[in-house]
Amino acid sequence: MNRRAERQPLSRRDRAGPEAPLDDQTDLKTTPLYDLHLSLGAKMVPFAGYSMPVQYPAGVLKEHLHTRENAGLFDVSHMGQVILRAKSGRIEDAALALEGLVPVDILGLKPGRQRYGFFTDANGGILDDLMITNLGDRLYVVVNAGCKDADIAHMQAHLSETCDITYVEDQALLALQGPRSQAVLSELAPEIAEMKFMDVREVSLHDSPCIVSRSGYSGEDGFEISVPADKATNLAKALLAHPDCEPIGLGARDSLRLEAGLCLYGNDIDTTTSPIEADLEWAIQKVRRSGGARQGGFPGASRILPELDAGTTRRRVGLKPEGKAPVRGHSKLFADSEGATEIGEVTSGGFGPSAGGPVAMGYVPSAYAGPGTAIFAEVRGKYLPVTVTALPFIQPTYKR
Repeated sequence: MNRRAERQPLSRRDRAGPEAPLDDQTDLKTTPLYDLHLSLGAKMVPFAGYSMPVQYPAGVLKEHLHTRENAGLFDVSHMGQVILRAKSGRIEDAALALEGLVPVDILGLKPGRQRYGFFTDANGGILDDLMITNLGDRLYVVVNAGCKDADIAHMQAHLSETCDITYVEDQALLALQGPRSQAVLSELAPEIAEMKFMDVREVSLHDSPCIVSRSGYSGEDGFEISVPADKATNLAKALLAHPDCEPIGLGARDSLRLEAGLCLYGNDIDTTTSPIEADLEWAIQKVRRSGGARQGGFPGASRILPELDAGTTRRRVGLKPEGKAPVRGHSKLFADSEGATEIGEVTSGGFGPSAGGPVAMGYVPSAYAGPGTAIFAEVRGKYLPVTVTALPFIQPTYKR
């Protein structure tokens, strides 16, 4: 721990926050790791109603690179954790009930496996994206912090006749990410080394019962750990005691996920975007598509299923600006260098430390969505050249 106290003061560049807008609430909640963040010198900011660490003394750039090269520990306890149990006692009934809200194959999800999904609305827009796990006798769902109240109300309104819905308030959530994450975590639980990407196990870590998934939000190999709130600080300290593990804040979490081409709800996806426009059709399994055994049956299917077959008029794409100037979210995109023909907008953008330059994502008409297409972004009254690029910007290191 002493090595962290020796870090240099923050530079102006280090003070950059995450791409997601920070709210201005004054009555903020805290996570179980709040005091630990302060002891490690974190800069705390309001985020989704919580006081969260945006960075530590090393700064966003070094935290980002450390995660790519070693292992970084994130506090994501602001996320929502929910347990679904079928009133019948059959997990198949819980799976079928949840399939009524998501265009995802939950019934085919095997015990000990996790799957990415999203709630859709009647218009085919995305209410939230989430992770769904089959724990054998129950479903475990993790939703975004800013959407969790609405998500829980959504589940209660539509699933309460068939399922008991429990919002888990006494668990913290940690994310351990990076190529050395297995080495760090296996010192506490050697059996996790056998896990593959999207595997989930219930294991004991530092004498605490935990739900561990091999997944994350960085493009790197890693784990997410649900731990009893009163045990979270001790577990975090045990992980940080490893020489390869450092605490990482929201700033680096954002730049890591952007390089990995991962969506941030409220920026890259929302109720105005369909999963197909968002380039997320890979998350809709064949069994839920037209002609599948359980086709449709979810909100917005009348839009989403035809889009799967016929395509959409616009698509989310990767964008590589020329030069070193970042192109931020909400920057307008144009077909020409004079700004005469507006074609879209950047949804997330910033500097990619591992990509070695600015990176961004946004929506453009499908005719402009092919990799290599040259377009322009408006930045402070100038029209900067941008190239449409395949996502992600880095090579993911998930353990397959």
